[in-house]
Amino acid sequence: MATIIKNIGLLATPVGIVAQKGEGQGNIELVTNTYVVIKDGFIEEVGRSGTSRDWTGTGQDEIIDAQGLLVTPGLVDAHTHLLFSGWRQQELAFKLQGLSYLDILAKGGGILHTVEQTRKAAIDELVNQGVKSLDTMLAHGTTTCEVKSGYGLTAEDELKSLRAIRQLGQVHAVDVVPTFMGAHAVPVEYKGCSADYVRLVCEEMIPKVAREQLAEFCDVFCETGVFTVAESEQILECGKHHGLLPKIHAEEITALGGAELAGKVQAISAEHLIHATDNGLAAMAASEVIAVLLPGTSFYLGEPFARAKDMVDRGIAVAVASDFNPGSCPNESLQIPMNIACLKYRLTPEQVLTAVTLNGAAAVNRSRVTGSIEPGKQGDMVIWNAPDLNFLFYHWGVNQVKTVVKQGRQVIG
Repeated sequence: MATIIKNIGLLATPVGIVAQKGEGQGNIELVTNTYVVIKDGFIEEVGRSGTSRDWTGTGQDEIIDAQGLLVTPGLVDAHTHLLFSGWRQQELAFKLQGLSYLDILAKGGGILHTVEQTRKAAIDELVNQGVKSLDTMLAHGTTTCEVKSGYGLTAEDELKSLRAIRQLGQVHAVDVVPTFMGAHAVPVEYKGCSADYVRLVCEEMIPKVAREQLAEFCDVFCETGVFTVAESEQILECGKHHGLLPKIHAEEITALGGAELAGKVQAISAEHLIHATDNGLAAMAASEVIAVLLPGTSFYLGEPFARAKDMVDRGIAVAVASDFNPGSCPNESLQIPMNIACLKYRLTPEQVLTAVTLNGAAAVNRSRVTGSIEPGKQGDMVIWNAPDLNFLFYHWGVNQVKTVVKQGRQVIG
């Protein structure tokens, strides 16, 4: 049985199996009046421009009529914290009073409040909450997303969170990529004793995570008042020793040296990078570290926007992600960060499309199987209520998804 998407007005996609950088980030393929054939969940054929056919099918084939609209790859959200219990709407008042992220954390709020609630939650509660978020993400075009742990901060609760993330991947249409982030914050019981907590992460958490094969990546919040560069390096090197690829939250609030560390440990990605220095960006470029930028977080916190255009000019592959979490970006839709990336980063629609598809897939080690519309890749696509790519970025603040196809199956629309 095949799925045929016919009457595609414009198909827009990056091309390849690796992250695109520099001029390549904006070089996408545009195919007019075409079709796509998907068999057994994978793309078999993409018609050339002007080869749209009047498919009737065999009776067993599923025919999806794109009605002359825009079709792109399914979106890949390369940075989320969607596995949690405990929304933090009460912190909105603190933000309006001018308290910073670190100020709220110092008052026992922020991550630590969500940690308290997540520790209390049963695994079924976490899975149910996660399913609701994934439903919203899928409805807005996300077909693959990374999910970090990091709201447990004990060995037991981090393992519970990662097992819940694994269950999410088993029960939901969205492909879920698990990241261990036991080093998301120093829990209250280790306040003033971060070295002891780092030992716990390295000597107990990481080996157990690796033994159960619960994660593919190890992430750390390298930031003033959280984990130092030296502590972050210790954690990431330990993760590498146990087979976990390194990621790093770097330069979100201060320029601490996390981007330089990303280059040193050859991280697959460095994330946030609002305050990245020229030296940090040079280190990332030299080691081909992907920059995962989170414009929704800058918008929500009233923080500066990362130097996205500068990164592209320096030959750094740029991905854009949602950073969905209950504190600094409570928003599951990747469409709004896409709009912000265009308007505030001044990236072109073509560059942003690559950032939320192929480069996002590369940042979670999935670019060989998704992130573009090419034969051999998964049949993950979005039909948009838009005639062209510019309209997708021009018309903002609403859900423009008409249909979502996941591995050749229509799941939305």
